[in-house]
Amino acid sequence: MLDPFILILIELCCVLLRFYLCSMILTDTHTHLYSDEFNEDREAMIQRAMAAGVQRFFLPAIDADSTAGMLELKQQFPECIHLMSGLHPTHVQQQDVKLQLAHVKKMLDIGDCVAVGEIGVDLYWDKTTKDLQMQVFEQQIEWALAYKLPIVIHCRNAFDEVFEVLEIFNGKGLHGIFHCFTGTKEQAQEAINHGMKLGIGGVVTFKNGKIDQFLSQIDLEHIVLETDAPYLSPVPYRGKRNESAYLLHVAQKVASLYNVTVEEVASITTSNSREVFGV
Repeated sequence: MLDPFILILIELCCVLLRFYLCSMILTDTHTHLYSDEFNEDREAMIQRAMAAGVQRFFLPAIDADSTAGMLELKQQFPECIHLMSGLHPTHVQQQDVKLQLAHVKKMLDIGDCVAVGEIGVDLYWDKTTKDLQMQVFEQQIEWALAYKLPIVIHCRNAFDEVFEVLEIFNGKGLHGIFHCFTGTKEQAQEAINHGMKLGIGGVVTFKNGKIDQFLSQIDLEHIVLETDAPYLSPVPYRGKRNESAYLLHVAQKVASLYNVTVEEVASITTSNSREVFGV
């Protein structure tokens, strides 16, 4: 039989652990909670995230088809879920781009969105739409400035193109997040110079991710955390479905790189997210 003192000590440790998880607020600045990949366990998945300390979720739009699921989640979790409106660059197609952009504008007019995103340029899948993607990116940035909202940038194989568009808006107060940042230190600094925070997710835990080699040279004030769930799971879940609860692994990796506590990473990055989104 365990000594009563040991039992009390164990109970105290449990209480402290529960307090630690409840008091530490992590913010997932980029998560697709409405994805079909969560259809079987969406609510349980969100509860797991909350139990891991993730209390704030920011949902980027993909196209008009994203809206219904996003609005449903906002209604279900109004205090912790925040929505964006935007047309993802891989969904920029000539045949329906006007209708898609009209939907983005309609959602912005409603006024319940905290950002324009995710928007940008993606030349990994299709280079033939590059010019149209850049035009649509520029249009959505103009709306972000008009509505005084931040932007959330998607960039894949297109740093030069993204920076070319951002250069147009220098000095106009543009700000936001460079989602899933995977560039070089020099590109990180350029993004920061354009008013962007760096969205750091599962890639920072990858052996070949490279950003772990210089990230600690960037001040934590320029960083926010994200999962991009259900994509880009961090180690030890790489290759499996990602979920917002795994943000804790990202935070732990970032804490080790900066040689600070996870609590400090959570506090600073959540504060950064509030600065970006205003909520």
